[in-house]
Amino acid sequence: MGNLTMIKEFLLLGFGSLHGLQFFLFAIFLGIYVVTLLGNILILTVISSDCSLQTPMYFFLFNFSFLEIWYTTSIVPKMLQTLLSGPEVISFAGCVAQFYFFGSMAVVECFLLAAMSYDRYLAICSPLRYPSLMNLHTCVLLAGGSWLGGFLTPVVTVTMTFQLPFCAAYEIDHFFCDLAPVLKLACSDPETVEKTTFLMASFVTMVPFLLTVASYIHIVAAVLRIPSAAGKQRAFSTCSSHLIVVTLYYGTLGTVYAIPTATQATALNKIFSLLYTVVTPMINPIVYSLRNKDVKKAIRTLLSRWAYSKET
Repeated sequence: MGNLTMIKEFLLLGFGSLHGLQFFLFAIFLGIYVVTLLGNILILTVISSDCSLQTPMYFFLFNFSFLEIWYTTSIVPKMLQTLLSGPEVISFAGCVAQFYFFGSMAVVECFLLAAMSYDRYLAICSPLRYPSLMNLHTCVLLAGGSWLGGFLTPVVTVTMTFQLPFCAAYEIDHFFCDLAPVLKLACSDPETVEKTTFLMASFVTMVPFLLTVASYIHIVAAVLRIPSAAGKQRAFSTCSSHLIVVTLYYGTLGTVYAIPTATQATALNKIFSLLYTVVTPMINPIVYSLRNKDVKKAIRTLLSRWAYSKET
């Protein structure tokens, strides 16, 4: 306890020694970040401008794309700084803010993915009642509840974590303020924080995940009852993009957080963290734009209008 001090800032160590690869990696991650922003902004623009996409499914996709922009923006700019300049100082308040907003975005994503799966469940399993069940009021409640729940859930974890006494060693061996590397700096036993976080994280990830799984079990059962192969393909095509995104998100997230912290190699943890903070947000708009006929058609229409306006 002799090293106990008031921490005013932390030092993000980033990726450590990269042996001259930092500029190459900077260019790659900057390119990924730009593609992520442009892809999601394109989806937001297309959904806003095309009347045929004013449906519940695309209402949730609009929310999801808006979320992805802030989800990756809470991490990537600071990560790019560490690649250019090496270990980067982040203020105590900045670390708290990054920890909170990234956690909030992750929780909102879990809730939104569950809401999107419920939407697909109603569309496929109850097509006649779908317009009355998934009306504007229901859509706003599901989306608003996802955002509100996401921003409220991390408050307890953030408060408990940053009320811990920190020692003089203030180096965070990561490229952002994540829970495990921050707790390593605590002078007191963080067991209570770890248990509380585990319980809350289990609830906000497993409940939406189980709801998503239950929705897809009913969807698969309903699709299998469709007599024609074309009907089955058409029904499944409406939710295939969402299923890919769910698999990517929970697969990468589970790889990082399902493995006990003590058994994780730091370098491996950083690699897996890159997958769900940088790579997956780039893949999501690509999946939704390339595998969705309505979105592809709307993009072509938007580009045609833009080209026509440039000519005139």
